[in-house]
Amino acid sequence: MAEKVDVLVVGSGPAGSTAAMYAAKAGADVMMVERRSAVGSPVRCGEYMPSNGEIVKMFPNLTDEDSLFDIPKNLVCRETLGIKLVDPKDKVTLLDMPGYTIDRDIFDSYLADRAVEEGARLVTGCSFDRIDGGVAKTSQGDISYKVIIGADGPGSRVARSLGLSRNHNPYPAVTAQVKGDFEPYLYMFFGDIAPGAYSWIIPKDGRANVGVGCSPRFSEGLVTDYFGRFAEKRGFAEHSRVQGKYVPSEGPIPRTVSGDGILVGDSAGQVISVNGGGIPLAMIAGRIGGNVAAAKAAGKGSLEDYEVQWRRIMEKPLKTAAFNKKLADSLAFRSERSTAVCMSVLGKRRLNKLIRCQSIFP
Repeated sequence: MAEKVDVLVVGSGPAGSTAAMYAAKAGADVMMVERRSAVGSPVRCGEYMPSNGEIVKMFPNLTDEDSLFDIPKNLVCRETLGIKLVDPKDKVTLLDMPGYTIDRDIFDSYLADRAVEEGARLVTGCSFDRIDGGVAKTSQGDISYKVIIGADGPGSRVARSLGLSRNHNPYPAVTAQVKGDFEPYLYMFFGDIAPGAYSWIIPKDGRANVGVGCSPRFSEGLVTDYFGRFAEKRGFAEHSRVQGKYVPSEGPIPRTVSGDGILVGDSAGQVISVNGGGIPLAMIAGRIGGNVAAAKAAGKGSLEDYEVQWRRIMEKPLKTAAFNKKLADSLAFRSERSTAVCMSVLGKRRLNKLIRCQSIFP
């Protein structure tokens, strides 16, 4: 006999845990399964969050952001003042953009604990395989559900089982931790390691998250090799183990609802194409998805409500960011010279728009 639940959430990252929390809070019987043995580990993320005010600037249709992003102070590693964009000639453009950094393993565990406190059940070490006749086949047995929520990343198995599109052309990215004292600014370097490659330094408390991502279209080498080049150039002789992931780069997928299932977060392509940011978006989608799933499980409303609601808040900014990213791919990332020229032509005003998912024209 398959175990029966109202809402099955696959994945315990910010999208999955937020969805599980709101679905349980709305009265649904919720189970969240995570293939890894521990929530949030290993860390494969830049670990940066914009301030609530900056999130609303990017997504002006968002409401009640303070309750969604009510993050305890003890989870904040370091408050940051802005972002410094660095071109291949080391010219720096400073953008005022307050935010803060977190430890993703601790942050993810906090969100998962909140879901459990609301009544959701968390099962770790449980891998989702496929859907067969409305039943989820997992490594720990069959689970029957009324609604399934796929929060299982850019290579989502839930998406495949629901017949939904997977993310096209995701970027490989790697990250690690280094010790040291750093300015309260994010540094983002473009094109100084290889065409189409970007790298970052994100300050924490006596540490920094450092990493590299690249476009396979322009960068012919391995992202791990680029990381080694970046670490050597910036003087990071010692660092933690390098962890890798793929980052959606082309904006949201065409459909995020199919049958009795929905996709949230990276699995839906809800990532800012120009910088890879995804934590706030995952939580926005998770809240909407959890509430809609609980209503559907109770026989109220439709899962199509999720499609309508998240797109009203996020679709236009995300599509604008994806368009800007395509422009950068076609004009800027061909060489160090073209990257430097394009960043100079854009200037501070347009770079501010670029980083905030706004149209750079006029």
